[in-house]
Amino acid sequence: MTGPVIATAALTKRYGELRAVDGVDLDVRAGDVYGFLGANGSGKTTTVRMLLGLVLPTSGTAEVLGRPMPAGRREVLPRVGALVEGPGAYPHLSGRTNLALLDASGADRMSRRGRRTRITEVLAEVGLDPADSRPVRAYSLGMRQRLGLAAALMRRPSLLVLDEPTNGLDPQGIAEIRELLLRLNAGGTTIFLSSHLLAEIQQMCTRVGVLDRGRLVLQEQLEVLLRPTGLVAVRTPDLARCRDLLGGMVAAVEDDRLLVRAAEPARLNAYLVGEGIAVTELAPYRRDLEQLVLEAAGPGAHR
Repeated sequence: MTGPVIATAALTKRYGELRAVDGVDLDVRAGDVYGFLGANGSGKTTTVRMLLGLVLPTSGTAEVLGRPMPAGRREVLPRVGALVEGPGAYPHLSGRTNLALLDASGADRMSRRGRRTRITEVLAEVGLDPADSRPVRAYSLGMRQRLGLAAALMRRPSLLVLDEPTNGLDPQGIAEIRELLLRLNAGGTTIFLSSHLLAEIQQMCTRVGVLDRGRLVLQEQLEVLLRPTGLVAVRTPDLARCRDLLGGMVAAVEDDRLLVRAAEPARLNAYLVGEGIAVTELAPYRRDLEQLVLEAAGPGAHR
C-alpha cells in the first residue's frame, strides 16, 4: 500500500482525570520495523488497543492500513496479526487445535486442508513441533509466546502488531524470533512492536517512537538517532589532568571518561600521549538506544 500503515492524529484516551494516552501522532510507514518504547504505565498497551479497535479513543483519530479505526475493523483486522497482552489459548487443547479453532472462527476461514497445511507451516516457523499433541497447559511461558506468534501469523498479515513478542524466551529463542521477524519484514510485512529489550529493538528496528506518561516524546528513524555525535570518548585514569589539558574541548564528563569535541581522533590521541596521559580508550562517541530513550523521557519519568 501507499501512505502510512498506521497514522494517528492527537489520539487521546482519558479515564476520568487520567490521560492514559495524550495527543499521540504515530507515523508507521510501509516496510517499517517500528519499535514502540516506554516504561510500564506509559500508555503503550492502551494505544495498541485503540489501534486494533478494542478501546475507543476519547478524542483524536487512528487509521490502520488506510482505514479509520474502529469503523474499518472488519476490513482491517483480517490483514493484521496481533499478539497483545500475552498469548491466549485453551489450556486443555493442543497448540494445533488452538490454531484450528482460531481459524475456524473467522469469517474468511480457510479450507480444512489449507488450514492443516498453514498450521504446520506457522508452528515450524516459530520453532514449535507441529506433531506435538501435548495440551497448552504443559507449555513453558516461552512456548506459549511462540504459539501466540504462530496465531498472529496464520493469515500472512500485512501488519504485525506485537507486544513483548520475546517474553519468556531464552537468548537463543530471542535470536530465533528476531531472525523470523526480520525475514517477515524482508518479505514485505510491516512490524509494530513494543519491547523492554532495548538491545533487541536496536538490532531490529528501522524506526522508533518513545511514549512517556501518555505523550509521544520521540519519533524518528533509528539510523538518524544513532549517527555519530561529533564527540570523542576518552577513557583515562588521569582524568583531572586530561580535563585541564583539553579545557573547553571537553563537552561532558561521564564516570572515568571525557566526551571531547575533536574532528580528528588520531591527532587527539597523539597529543594526549605526547603529554604523558595514559589513554586506555579513545573512540568516536555514539549514544545507544537506552540513552536516547532516557533523554527523551526526561527527568522524573517512570522507570
